[in-house]
Amino acid sequence: MWQRFKALYHQLDVQFHRIPSALRNFGVTALFLCAAYWASSILIGHTGGENNSALVFVLAVALISLLTSGYFYGIAASIIGTLCINVYFMEPYAAFSLSRAGYPVAMLSMAGISCVICALTARVKRQATEAVRREKNAKALYEQNEKLNAEKADIQLQSERTSIRENILRAVSHDLRTPLTSISGAVSVLLESPDMSPKNIAMLSDIKNDADSLIVMVENLLSVTRVQDGTLPLKKREEMLEEVAGDALLTTRRRFPDCHVALDLSEDILYLPMDPLLVKQVIVNLLENAIRHSGDRSHISLRLYREEDWAVVEVRDQGRGLSPEVCQAVQAAQPMPRSLSGDSTRGMGIGLSVCQNIIKAHGGFFTAGNHPEGGAVFRFGLPTEGGEA
Repeated sequence: MWQRFKALYHQLDVQFHRIPSALRNFGVTALFLCAAYWASSILIGHTGGENNSALVFVLAVALISLLTSGYFYGIAASIIGTLCINVYFMEPYAAFSLSRAGYPVAMLSMAGISCVICALTARVKRQATEAVRREKNAKALYEQNEKLNAEKADIQLQSERTSIRENILRAVSHDLRTPLTSISGAVSVLLESPDMSPKNIAMLSDIKNDADSLIVMVENLLSVTRVQDGTLPLKKREEMLEEVAGDALLTTRRRFPDCHVALDLSEDILYLPMDPLLVKQVIVNLLENAIRHSGDRSHISLRLYREEDWAVVEVRDQGRGLSPEVCQAVQAAQPMPRSLSGDSTRGMGIGLSVCQNIIKAHGGFFTAGNHPEGGAVFRFGLPTEGGEA
């Protein structure tokens, strides 16, 4: 029964508030004034001149103030009620008169009491509305705080996972580097032996190439974890970019003596602050990626030039180019999935991620794309004096 009453009340309240505000307030005022007049008419028939019509109208004013908005309707109801009492429920009846002793004081007192009740009721409604608003704000803040705490916990969890992953990668890389270096050195000694058959020499060459590739991958893994967690501080000093690029080119030619890389130097001397070892690693990685993954070993170029406040290094090949997925992965600084890499066993995505992290640490930019005439183009820029990332 109580539930039905609550449902009916809720439905009536919804329908009531669908009425326009002015019409609703006027209707409430007229309804309660008429009810007060009707109730006072009944009382005067039983009590005669000693009636309680003033209290009835004060109650009506209180209810009108409670159910309407603002002060206007309550004050108007108090004035109308005072006049009704004087005309209809005080002697002489059906006439407005202030001649009887005490009438003016009674009327003014009733009007004043009604206005005070109206003001207090309006204040209570305003406080209730403010309390509801504060409750909603507090609830919203609580929900937002809970959401922020959940996001914070998730970030901490992800950070801990990343830290664990990087520590494992660093430990594995350290453990792999020594035996790989030993394998490469031992194979180099065996290749110099004069009594090796061509078949054995070919197999040993493959072993050495694979070992060297794994060594480069291990170095890249160490570099990317150190740069990301800040344990590899930059040791910047003023260096000529041409010298660093030349050193990187010599390293690449020692590893790939049968490959040709054209060097195009800028007319300006590119002298700028950098960590030469890390920048050399970036250039070596880009050249090795071009040699291993482009499918073209004969038309690779390394170009250095100045562009406004940037010293730019460009590595271009004329091979198969990069797919949109590979370009997107490079721009996002993410290692490429095995399904996207042309030769996933060589760690192309890891090498490019290392390059981008190193250049970002220098405050530079790193881009990758396809040349209009064919082939892939990798560019990175380092800020000269006044350059910004």
